[in-house]
Amino acid sequence: QVELVESGGGLVQPGGSLRLSCAASGSIFGRNAMGWYRQAPGKQRELVATITSDSNTNYAESVKGRFTISRDNAENAVSLQMNSLTPEDTAVYYCNLKIHRILRDYDYWGQGTQVTVSS
Repeated sequence: QVELVESGGGLVQPGGSLRLSCAASGSIFGRNAMGWYRQAPGKQRELVATITSDSNTNYAESVKGRFTISRDNAENAVSLQMNSLTPEDTAVYYCNLKIHRILRDYDYWGQGTQVTVSS
């Protein structure tokens, strides 16, 4: 049983910064990836950034150079530092954990946290 708890969303002006955090309960075994996805009104959910258990990172082109994803030492938490925010970053941000197993992958999601970028 894995639970993801997110925090750090809020309202910020364009050019500002926010830091999202996600803590995972339970044990995480083997190959896995933690990351953030977002869904804006009227748009489909998209990947923002991920970081794997072997320390590989992946970013959406729209956030490269502005966002930084990191994991804690125990790899049971992930943070997303978001700088130079624009109104296009406004969305509900969801923490994600993917655990790879032989037969199938297990996918866990947080409840979502609202990020609003507005003057």
